[in-house]
Amino acid sequence: MAGLFKRMLRHGWLDQADARRLVGPAEAARLREQVAASERLHTGQIRICIEGGLPLSYLWRHWRQRLSRAELVRQRAVMMFAKLRVWDTEHNNGVLIYLLLAERAIELVADRGLARIVGPDTWQAMTGRLEQCLRDGRVEQGLHDAIAEVSALLEQHFPRLPADAAPVVNELPDEPVFR
Repeated sequence: MAGLFKRMLRHGWLDQADARRLVGPAEAARLREQVAASERLHTGQIRICIEGGLPLSYLWRHWRQRLSRAELVRQRAVMMFAKLRVWDTEHNNGVLIYLLLAERAIELVADRGLARIVGPDTWQAMTGRLEQCLRDGRVEQGLHDAIAEVSALLEQHFPRLPADAAPVVNELPDEPVFR
């Protein structure tokens, strides 16, 4: 029970303002530009969500259902994937890069078009590298690396071909979301 109390305090303490402080306006602009540049090379869509702490309902579920930390973070990332409508792209190839500060965790959620092609081992390896950056305090580097790695997968499997006469359509906003 003491562990739950500490976790609740940590999640209650960290909020949207902490997420915005971690990634300031200049860094958010660089991330936005990197996402926009990436999306000119493929038909996928990339979203970034940085959240300070989880809502209390998630923490109670964690305690009641005896969820692991990884399951807790994954559930929230999937919820944010839906809330931010990352699943709502023409080719079903959106990817959410989700960062939860209170748990120092990163989760990658890929839509079904990309998830069918790229196996879970690839996503787990990427997540491990990105979490190491976060633990080392290299948050900016971790987010830039995440965008680059996701972009490489999207370019490989969903390239924007020169023959595509249609203009590039940005289906989702490029700027990071802070919660």
